Amino acid sequence: MIGGVGVYSLIAYIVSWRMREIGIRLALGAQRWQIVQGVVRQSLLLALGGSALGLAAAALVAQLLRGFLFGVKAVDPVTFCAVPLLMTALALMAAWIPARRAASVDPMTTLRME
Repeated sequence: MIGGVGVYSLIAYIVSWRMREIGIRLALGAQRWQIVQGVVRQSLLLALGGSALGLAAAALVAQLLRGFLFGVKAVDPVTFCAVPLLMTALALMAAWIPARRAASVDPMTTLRME
């Protein structure tokens, strides 16, 4: 749950920084589905990269903590597969709301901001 809130916050922050760029793209003729697709694609790349780094770090830490574990394996394949898949799915769902919000921006309002 906390991871989902963090992922949503990060994606919403990134989209808010790109709002002017998104408004300009819409003003130049980009379709709203292209904006949504771009935000979701960027979020998916971040989620996959974070999952890869997290898996590598978890494997290293698991090997270091092997001596402290009793009755459990240091590297549980179910956990190592389920958690990255769950976090990636959570990132895609969390990206949908900021992507829809970015696609609904009025291009003229964005261009008048500065």
